[in-house]
Amino acid sequence: MILQLKNIKRVFSINQSKLEVLRDISLDVKTGEIISIVGASGCGKSTLLKIISGLDTATAGEVYVDNKKIVKPSQKEVGIIFQEPRLFPWSTVEKNIEFGISAKLPKIKKKRIIEEHINLVGLNGFEKALPSQLSGGMQQRVSIARTLINRPKVLLLDEPFGALDAFTRINMQQEVLKIWQFEKTTMILVTHDIDEAIYLGDRVVVMSSKPGVIKKIIPVELPRPRDRTDGDFAYLRKKVYSEFFENQKVSSEYYI
Repeated sequence: MILQLKNIKRVFSINQSKLEVLRDISLDVKTGEIISIVGASGCGKSTLLKIISGLDTATAGEVYVDNKKIVKPSQKEVGIIFQEPRLFPWSTVEKNIEFGISAKLPKIKKKRIIEEHINLVGLNGFEKALPSQLSGGMQQRVSIARTLINRPKVLLLDEPFGALDAFTRINMQQEVLKIWQFEKTTMILVTHDIDEAIYLGDRVVVMSSKPGVIKKIIPVELPRPRDRTDGDFAYLRKKVYSEFFENQKVSSEYYI
């Protein structure tokens, strides 16, 4: 297993009271696997990613990447991509990507690695462009390249396409799959988009809130490339939705 979450718990102190956000989160992730995490707002999905990345500390429990305990951020162990690209507005595409590389590398090797990652995310010809000259999808590609340049063992994606329009979002999903097929990077994706979770994931982890717990893990045993209009895809969509509306009056069939 490349990633192991063992009994993760996170409690925040707010106004002298305790708020339990995550409880007993345990999950084993295989090398090269894509895990999609879905759940209502406030169930602790983003907090979990921050704990995996070392940006936050669990109140209890442990995170291991390649059998190494995560106690602080490490770009070589875990990379994270947020919903906003978070690029330097004054720097070009290649300079933004270069920011993720170790300063110890020789200049020639650094240049070659940058070129490889610009090719990987399909931004040839935009090397000298500033972020303001790029579309939202292109900016996110720069962010992905900057994160991948250290070849992290696990890549975390926190609603990476949430701010994009529907067509750009679908294109970016396909781009991520192309990168995954080339790099075989283990990925953990947090999303509110059920179709996205099924389209990209090998397993869909459904979380419930107050506190956040893993309610169900649904395997996605569909061949790639996946067809969103396929009957098996629709069946899985209904299965995931049913976990959300299990105890509610709204029928999951409404969303199919």
